Amino acid sequence: MRRVVTFLAIAALSLFVRSAAAETKVTVSGTHLCCGACVKAVDTTLKDMSGVKFKSDQGAKTIEITADSDAAAQKAIDALAAAGFYGKLDNDKIKYKAVAADDAAAEKIEVTGIHNCCGQCTSAIKKAVTSVTGVTGTNIKNKDTTFAVEGKFKSSDVVKALLDAGFYAQVKK
Repeated sequence: MRRVVTFLAIAALSLFVRSAAAETKVTVSGTHLCCGACVKAVDTTLKDMSGVKFKSDQGAKTIEITADSDAAAQKAIDALAAAGFYGKLDNDKIKYKAVAADDAAAEKIEVTGIHNCCGQCTSAIKKAVTSVTGVTGTNIKNKDTTFAVEGKFKSSDVVKALLDAGFYAQVKK
């Protein structure tokens, strides 16, 4: 009887260790989460994702993801990018897809796919874009997810400024 109990205990512990080892955790930090609508957009993006649990923290500007596998965690990050959110990741296996942007001088580009739910988002986007050397203006308006940037600048510098501000976006070709 004692052997059976010991065997069952070891088997249960083995299953627990295997399931814990399969779990993937990643924290996205420095994400633009200025208001409840930003947090709600993250929640809407991730809530029905199979094998993914998450917690958004507006004050800390973080999204903590616990996924059943690396693949599920990667799908969550891809979904956040598609929704216009970016941040630094603390898991080397999970990555944001690189944004294609030129290092050549540009006079006008169109940026698309950015999260912009409110005036605070719009202000943060404008601040990031206009901080880039050579940018003379942008036509971004509240709730626009596509906008133009004008001046004489590198597209890659605009992308970097947006990523640093916690926004993910694409440069339209």
